[in-house]
Amino acid sequence: MNIDLGYVIEIIPELLKYLPITLYITIISMMIAVIIGVILSIILVNKVPVVLHLAKIYISFFRGTPILVQLLMIYFGLPQIFPIFNELGAGAAAIAAFSLNTSAYLAEIFRAGLESVDRGQAEAATSVGMSYAQAMRGIILPQAVRNALPATGNMFIGLIKNSSLAFTIGVTELLAQGKLLASANLRFFEAYLAVGLIYWIITFLYSQLQGWYEQRISKPYQV
Repeated sequence: MNIDLGYVIEIIPELLKYLPITLYITIISMMIAVIIGVILSIILVNKVPVVLHLAKIYISFFRGTPILVQLLMIYFGLPQIFPIFNELGAGAAAIAAFSLNTSAYLAEIFRAGLESVDRGQAEAATSVGMSYAQAMRGIILPQAVRNALPATGNMFIGLIKNSSLAFTIGVTELLAQGKLLASANLRFFEAYLAVGLIYWIITFLYSQLQGWYEQRISKPYQV
């Protein structure tokens, strides 16, 4: 067995040049997914008529089909049905697919977070003169965010890794560059090991940051 660890170290700086693309896709997708997820969770919690059924179908579809299929449908399939999407770039298609997929999971996470807070707190707040919006902002949401944060963080870590699928539609991100280096030098194990180490370090650092933040926001609730 001949493994060139020196080559692993050598190509890491080259791979890191493409890390911003991976992080850009991940962060933008997560931001959009959070917005959609919040809207969907509010619909679920309040059981908005008609829209509720559409929301459930949306969530069921994006949770029940592989994200790779969704990515290929959006990039290759939508332009055949709606010609306007012919102008949709690979990067935008990747962000759209990851956002829609992640939002379906976040909707259920946020719903559970909201429902984990005793409804009596909102009723007590409104009884002393607070509006429903004030009660949500000052009492309900802080607790819901605290309860939903661990699962939301796990979704973000999953999204970081899922962003590697963007190479299948031609986005030159971290994994795509690793694939090119592996093919050029026939050092497949070393190239993919280097890619894996970078993903591992990113997710580790994020996990540490999330753990610190969870402890910080939990202090007011500790006895």
